[in-house]
Amino acid sequence: MTTEMQYMDHGAGGSPEVLVSARGPVPDVREGEVLIKVIYAGVNRPDVSQRMGKYPPPADASKIMGLEVSGEIVKLGEGVTTFRVGELVCALCNGGGYAEFVSVPSGQVLPVPKGLSLLEAAALPENYFTVWTNVFQRGRLVKGENFLVHGGSSGIGLTAIQLAKAFGARVFCTVGSEEKAQACIKAGASVAINYKSQDFVEEIAKDTQKKGVHLILDMVGGSYIQRNLKSLGMDGRLVQIAFLQPSLVEVDWLSVMTKRLTYTGSTLRPRTAQDKTQIASDLKQHVWPLLESKVIAPIIYKVFDLKDVSKAHVLMESSEHIGKIMLKVAP
Repeated sequence: MTTEMQYMDHGAGGSPEVLVSARGPVPDVREGEVLIKVIYAGVNRPDVSQRMGKYPPPADASKIMGLEVSGEIVKLGEGVTTFRVGELVCALCNGGGYAEFVSVPSGQVLPVPKGLSLLEAAALPENYFTVWTNVFQRGRLVKGENFLVHGGSSGIGLTAIQLAKAFGARVFCTVGSEEKAQACIKAGASVAINYKSQDFVEEIAKDTQKKGVHLILDMVGGSYIQRNLKSLGMDGRLVQIAFLQPSLVEVDWLSVMTKRLTYTGSTLRPRTAQDKTQIASDLKQHVWPLLESKVIAPIIYKVFDLKDVSKAHVLMESSEHIGKIMLKVAP
């Protein structure tokens, strides 16, 4: 087996143009890890933040970008008994996905769902791990509740819409165009609100007879925080997973007491291997059957060759995409 591989280097960081092809050693396979020959990799917002120098990887993680892949297992670390060499898998990486090979803790690796391609499988880990832990574990969404997700046409948004609908919730979302609204309705949203021409607080109040929604998944922050609190009903939950607007804002917190609200949030990458292993187990049990029966499906917008990753980042930053942006790594 080769000892050297191609990867995409972002150097000291900056605009998308800093991303260049480089060569380096194939990563070591530590105890409990598997080495994957990467076929496809996903592009995610945290990648953009890392490239810009705003989201450094954990100390023990690869400095190469890329948080999700699909491919073939080519080597097993000591103690790994749940996979075999030659098996096709997808994985949530701690980094290193923009490369020909990546080493991943075996607990973060999942089989390719039956009936899905390797391209579709690579589009799953980051979004599905994120949505499952934040919407269903932290957010405690249950059948019959009203759920609002901002950025409905993003990879996270479309995943949240499909999963929430599949588990019996009524889904609201915010979008920036009619095309994106239609994509979200097709994915399972009952109400798609165009934030450029509509006030989501007013629309939700009107639709719910001022009762509000039970849960909000927000990646915007800033001015949305106060408006989210207004849109929640009694005992509502707000889960924050990113800040496209500033995180430092002035907020009137009175409604947290008067409506008994819960405001929480999380980031996925720094969580322990044990945490991620548990999420993977839950996904395999509760979500993989939905993928295999075609109740839900990843929505892929565009695929770039690895060498064109800078173009993929430009597209991600434009927010024009509907669904996942992917990289083809293997020729």
